[in-house]
Amino acid sequence: MFFEIIGFFVFLFGAAIGSFLNVLVYRSMRGQDWVNERSVCEKCKKKIPWYENIPIFSYLFLRGRCSGCQTKIDKIHPLVETMTGILFLWWYFAGYIFFKISSAPLLYVQPIFWLFISIIFIVIFLVDLKYYVIPNWTISFLTFGTLVYRFLLLFSGEMRWIDFGWSLVWTVCFFGFFFGLKLIASWLAKKEAFGDGDVLLAIPLGLILGSWQRILVALFFSFVIGAIVGVILIISNKKTIKSNLPFGPFLIISTLISLVWGYKILAEYVKIVLR
Repeated sequence: MFFEIIGFFVFLFGAAIGSFLNVLVYRSMRGQDWVNERSVCEKCKKKIPWYENIPIFSYLFLRGRCSGCQTKIDKIHPLVETMTGILFLWWYFAGYIFFKISSAPLLYVQPIFWLFISIIFIVIFLVDLKYYVIPNWTISFLTFGTLVYRFLLLFSGEMRWIDFGWSLVWTVCFFGFFFGLKLIASWLAKKEAFGDGDVLLAIPLGLILGSWQRILVALFFSFVIGAIVGVILIISNKKTIKSNLPFGPFLIISTLISLVWGYKILAEYVKIVLR
């Protein structure tokens, strides 16, 4: 019971981090001070008191509307808070068991690294979905954090230098593919088909995935998921065939799929082809 009670507070803490991410994204995208300024309604500019700023619960209590002007609150706020809360809850329950496999010092470094990566993933997912842009600082944080983690693996003997070298090669290939695709697609469409953020995001994702098998699976699923979502939006008249779609979320989802099931998916595919 004590373990479950701690888990509940871990979820609340994660939701609070998600609320902070909402503030960070919203204000930084508008060039506002995200440290000292008070939270206000996006419509009527009413200052939001602390009891209306409790993650998830305030949204439910207010029924998704501002207490002042009754304008609907963007659903992205409770969604991010819930996603981050679930992430922390997974990290506490499933991650607690999984990360115990590691030996010191990775016993402590590994869970912190993957939690850090997941939080940045949520930020990229949120910003690209809402603003159609991937901030450079998120790519820099991902790249730097992953390189530090890889070097810790190298110097602790958990990773071989030859494997790290090959991961750099596949990362360059991953980046080169998107860079070339951007040039070709932009030339054919006579407009920018891929944003610079989508191309640069391939660098940290390639380092995180680490092998050509996982990169290949992630690449495949990113386009499949993007095509499915695009068709659904066109059928529902929410987008047209000429509309742009944020590609960052598809890359994030496909990367997570590949990290968990990448080798197994590729192995099953090879079995089917060789029959």
